[in-house]
Amino acid sequence: MLRWMLSVLIGLLLSAPAAFARDEPGIQTREAALLQDAGEYARSYDVPLAEAVRRLAAQGDSVPAIDALAARYRARLAGIFVQHRPDYRFVIVLTGTTTPAPTLIRAGASLVPVTFRSGATATRERVLWALTNHQAAIREASGIEPSLGIDPRTGELVVVVGNAAARAAGGADTLDARIEALTGVPVQIRVFDRVDRNLSVPGGGRLDGVDPESRKRYRCTGGFAVTDGVRHGIATAAHCLDQLSDIGPDRQATPLAFVGQWGWGYHDVQIHTGPTPDRALFYADKDRSRLRPVQAQRTKASTRAGDFVCHRGESTGYSCAEVELLDFAPAGQLCGGYCLPTWIAVAGPTCKGGDSGGPVFSGTTAFGIVKGATFRRDGSCAFYFYMSLDYLPAPWSLAIDPGTPLPPPPPVAPMGTRGIG
Repeated sequence: MLRWMLSVLIGLLLSAPAAFARDEPGIQTREAALLQDAGEYARSYDVPLAEAVRRLAAQGDSVPAIDALAARYRARLAGIFVQHRPDYRFVIVLTGTTTPAPTLIRAGASLVPVTFRSGATATRERVLWALTNHQAAIREASGIEPSLGIDPRTGELVVVVGNAAARAAGGADTLDARIEALTGVPVQIRVFDRVDRNLSVPGGGRLDGVDPESRKRYRCTGGFAVTDGVRHGIATAAHCLDQLSDIGPDRQATPLAFVGQWGWGYHDVQIHTGPTPDRALFYADKDRSRLRPVQAQRTKASTRAGDFVCHRGESTGYSCAEVELLDFAPAGQLCGGYCLPTWIAVAGPTCKGGDSGGPVFSGTTAFGIVKGATFRRDGSCAFYFYMSLDYLPAPWSLAIDPGTPLPPPPPVAPMGTRGIG
């Protein structure tokens, strides 16, 4: 029965774009958006397109059930992540020695396995407290300004340092032991030479401006449409210029009015207003030929390591990859000082100046706006990091498109505790 339902679902997904295009040219349905992203997933993990569609649909539909499990095991929770190989499942990492039995959750049309791993030595809450309260001491102990984060796959505090810093500290193992003694939580040292930096109307579009002092032209990417209940605007990164124009696909410029910027600690966002849009849409392809409606928002608390997300930037176009680190604090003073560990890092594969402010999404669900990236010494993109839309400044919030509401969420109760292998 489940296989038959999946076949029907895939058939509907494959036929939906053409049917919808007759009604609203250039605007994707949720199914068409999911199919586009599934193409990237299928290439990344070498699975059939139908399986990629099933997994991405399950990623979104699983949120209530996985949130319920996270709440149930909160006192022991070290992390949650999505496993893509050799099969698709969620893995919940716990402290202690007792391992709950595997289970299944209902995620839309799919049943998805959930397995548990015990043995972590600290909860996520404890590691996050240590990261937040020992940032300055970690910088002093390492002798540099490392990037910091939490790896939900292991429950460890991640410290990213360059080769020279690791050697100066006596090696990665010595530095690991020093920071672990300092913080009292498990530590994972990642060594590679890197540079963290910020990356310098419908969302996902091109925003241009001229610096009044240098007279140089700079480019950013529009994020998502936002509203304060009365006005409508577009959000982008706070380190972009204040005076910007939206450059449409026809290269026509629409001047935008600067509302304000918030760029300290856990913020990197500014808001501009312009002509009132008919719908909350954003571009999700390199050529800006297809628009997507914003139908939902993924909160930071419901984002998992291993979530497959996409982003669009004016410089790099459209690409998709896994969420790598949660509770991330980039190196350096990129937040009007040192950044708080509130950012989310995604494993590239592409990032470049001009992508700042661009949308991060999966299907028609909005996740955040791009802040910056970590580059290897050869200039390649190690990962980019984004601000969750949880941190939009009050009274502004994400604008949700009223055109095609999402179906109701699936039940949150797990489907029993029988073994799944």
